Amino acid sequence: MIKKKQGIAGWAATVILALYCLIAVILIGNMILSSFKTKTDLIYNTFGFPKLFVFDSYAKVVIDDGFLRNFLNSVILTFVSVASLLFFSAMTAYGIARYEFRAKKFLEMYFLVGLMFPIQIAILPLFVIMRGLHLTNTFLGMVILYTANLSFSLFIFSRFFRQLPSALHESAVIDGASEFRIFAQIMMPISKPVIFTVGLISFVQIWNDFYLPLVFLTKRALHTLPLAIYQYLANFLAYWNYVFAAATLALVPIIVVFFLFSEQIIAGLAAGSVKE
Repeated sequence: MIKKKQGIAGWAATVILALYCLIAVILIGNMILSSFKTKTDLIYNTFGFPKLFVFDSYAKVVIDDGFLRNFLNSVILTFVSVASLLFFSAMTAYGIARYEFRAKKFLEMYFLVGLMFPIQIAILPLFVIMRGLHLTNTFLGMVILYTANLSFSLFIFSRFFRQLPSALHESAVIDGASEFRIFAQIMMPISKPVIFTVGLISFVQIWNDFYLPLVFLTKRALHTLPLAIYQYLANFLAYWNYVFAAATLALVPIIVVFFLFSEQIIAGLAAGSVKE
């Protein structure tokens, strides 16, 4: 009887996920097709195929509006932030997971509490601190903010490091390896699936983040892709054909990265959730 209930629940979950994926594919497909339509075609043929494929919207976005500069800003900020986040969260998680010290339980609870509160509730004191340190309108300040938001990645890494056999560490110590060398040359290569998973999730979050760049990057030259798209959305009726082109260009890196590393993501989630 229990197996039957689980089977029904599994089928229900499969149907729901399939419908969700279908809706997402339809919406994304319509967005891509709409990016090749003229404004008139969008009004009278909103959900159909373009009557004539045109690239005027892409030319306006990329050439006239400096979209490539915004794209480069997002690439630099995202990759540097993800690399910093991975390094510090992995190193912190390794220390918490593999060593015993007095403040261990406190640190675990401290970082777990960080999962409960979004960064938006502390935006005012954060802005005051960042302005006092002259880190507003700088990529360094943004990298620090993204790196500090490491509760989720630390949780995944710590679950993975806890399940590693202690014999790995002990044999490396006997061979005379330092603690940092053990971490860099043994533990990190082993944790590649988790690195891919945390890296991709963080990549998507930072790449699509609108709120923090809006608050801390007020200079036009430093704007990221979400801020560039928002400029069109602010006057949607006049620029809605440009919105679809800009959103399509912003979506391409995420789709490429996902298809390249989808297997590693699944393996990393499984590795980080194994029960001890």
